[in-house]
Amino acid sequence: MSDIPKIPVADNTRVKKPDWLRVKLPIGEDYRHVRNLVDNYKLHTICESGNCPNMGECWGAGTATFMILGNICTRSCGFCAVATGKPLPVDWDEPQRVAEAIHLMKVKHAVITSVDRDELKDGGSIIWYNTIKAVRELNPETTLETLIPDFKGENENIQRIIDAAPEVVSHNVETVERLSRLVRIQAKYWRSMEVLRYLKDNGMRTKSGIMLGLGETKEEVIQTLTDLRDNGIDVVTLGQYLQPTPKHLPVKRFVHPDEFAEYREVGHKLGIEYVESGPLVRSSYRSERHLGKKKV
Repeated sequence: MSDIPKIPVADNTRVKKPDWLRVKLPIGEDYRHVRNLVDNYKLHTICESGNCPNMGECWGAGTATFMILGNICTRSCGFCAVATGKPLPVDWDEPQRVAEAIHLMKVKHAVITSVDRDELKDGGSIIWYNTIKAVRELNPETTLETLIPDFKGENENIQRIIDAAPEVVSHNVETVERLSRLVRIQAKYWRSMEVLRYLKDNGMRTKSGIMLGLGETKEEVIQTLTDLRDNGIDVVTLGQYLQPTPKHLPVKRFVHPDEFAEYREVGHKLGIEYVESGPLVRSSYRSERHLGKKKV
């Protein structure tokens, strides 16, 4: 019998969202401009697929996080709103479309992420490499953050990201070690740490994110920050988990902004260079701040 914990069935009595989690609806000409570009170029964004609460703010500022390799994931994480199933075949024209959209949007800093493609031998890393290169060729002044899957920890596939040399490589551990199998059943906490260490050892600026409100303790959050620090992390984001549908993991509690501020201070004391911590923080939120100092 498997000892993997099952996702609990959510009841109908949801905890009411506190005032600090209320966001404005997306409006404005800049938002509509980005909306039209995403639709016309048949692009996927994690902003939509992940039900991000900051979509209005980011799209209103003319930025978006592009999701490559389709919008169907081979994994079934308990927190994620992205659909799970059998993905469509790889679209080899996608890298050029993403590059052209970024060019038309005049984006100075772009974030690219993807679904997991565990059915592919390369895990989708070739499309990743081609996309970064296409964006670089058409947008030489644009800086890049890549929010990558773990590629099952296979260094050959991770190396393709390193060879493409984005300014920041992000891979989220998502939660504390104790809850990892519950929250992302096909991933492994320490495998993610090993991916981050491999990236750092090969010269990448690294970043990771944690969701709060899934039942973790303060001590576990601090231990996770310590584990990330020990594996050379440069940037950490901490935000409130929000249940996307009744079928997903329920919110155990809404973490107060003061507690998020505490974790920011803990991270800084541990020596992590940049800690973005707040209820509405998401891994790609205001990511242009995470570039660090430019090398001379």
